[in-house]
Amino acid sequence: MLEGKRILLIIAGGIAAYKSLDLIRRFRERGASVRAILTKAGAEFVTPLAVAALASEKAYTELFSLLDESAMGHIRLSRECDAIVVAPATADLLAKMAAGLADDLASTVLLAANKPILVAPGMNVEMWNNAATRRNVERLAADGVRFIGPAAGDLACGEVGIGRMAEVAAIIDAAQTLLATPTAGASLKGRTALVTAGPTREPIDPVRYVSNYSSGKQGFAIAVALAARGAETTLIVGPTDVAPPAGIRRVEVETAADMLAACQAALPVDIAVFSAAVADWRVARRNELKLKKDGDAPTLALIENPDILATIAKHPQTRPTLVVGFAAETGHVVARARDKLTRKGCDWIVANDVTGGAVFGGDRNRVHLLAGETTEAWPELSKDEVAARLVERIASHFAGRLAAE
Repeated sequence: MLEGKRILLIIAGGIAAYKSLDLIRRFRERGASVRAILTKAGAEFVTPLAVAALASEKAYTELFSLLDESAMGHIRLSRECDAIVVAPATADLLAKMAAGLADDLASTVLLAANKPILVAPGMNVEMWNNAATRRNVERLAADGVRFIGPAAGDLACGEVGIGRMAEVAAIIDAAQTLLATPTAGASLKGRTALVTAGPTREPIDPVRYVSNYSSGKQGFAIAVALAARGAETTLIVGPTDVAPPAGIRRVEVETAADMLAACQAALPVDIAVFSAAVADWRVARRNELKLKKDGDAPTLALIENPDILATIAKHPQTRPTLVVGFAAETGHVVARARDKLTRKGCDWIVANDVTGGAVFGGDRNRVHLLAGETTEAWPELSKDEVAARLVERIASHFAGRLAAE
């Protein structure tokens, strides 16, 4: 997907800038050409010489370069590319972007840009969680800027939390998704969408619960892809350590009952995608005090949770126009998914094999799409690419409905 594409990479001043060198290599391995801009702070972490050597092209650093600006270099840089990738994006640069400031080459190019922009933030956890940064991210996302990460983990400052720049492979996948449908724009503008993601937790006592290994990554990617197409999207997400996508309205829930209530409150919508891994059972009676190891192991009576997909798909008054379910299976994937498609009353089912646990929490997925009597086997893709394909099908579905009307 990147063959022949022109990437403008902006490297800001964070320790994650060292990953930008590998990012350049990986873009070029996939057939893309790379031009790079280093902020003044970015050049403190990686040198223009190293960047230029890997990109096989000059690294740009100065706004007031007589040679470059004699030909309006900042405008030319923003025009002679297919996409702009900012990695790492610091809190400072995000603030400049959100406010429309242009006091150096990087911020001036971003303000002058008319190409899609992908941002990979990297910063301290408290900087990321700061209310000012959250406002800036939400403003940029509403303006159409796409985000990848940040991720949770150990930070260079010694603290732990959300703030790590996304890994190079994830940024490459996100750039491919960004460029896959460059003219799609607002093909779902005016539509409303609901996406569920992540696991649910069913409490046993104040410190224990029943749950599963779902990370929410696939649902997050679908929500981002829908919003990028112009759909007004609500993301209902269970407990997860993965940073939810910025700039999308989200409702955080814990139990299956909470998730069902949140889904019902979000209706009516045009599109509903149920990718959450909802716990099938809950403990019949939650213990108010912590269960103690003082003899025989306790016997836990389980009762079935409400079926969110079937409840919404069969809703008599406010059923969404298109209902898409997910089926995570460990055998007979297509047969079980087709049975689920019939029983649940949804329109499409996305089925995947989660045997071995690589899908839950991972960055890649291999799915089948079941719609009516048809079954499509998709190759292994990144979760962003799966989301892009699914949302492309959703957009085509609604375009067909509009044409029929």
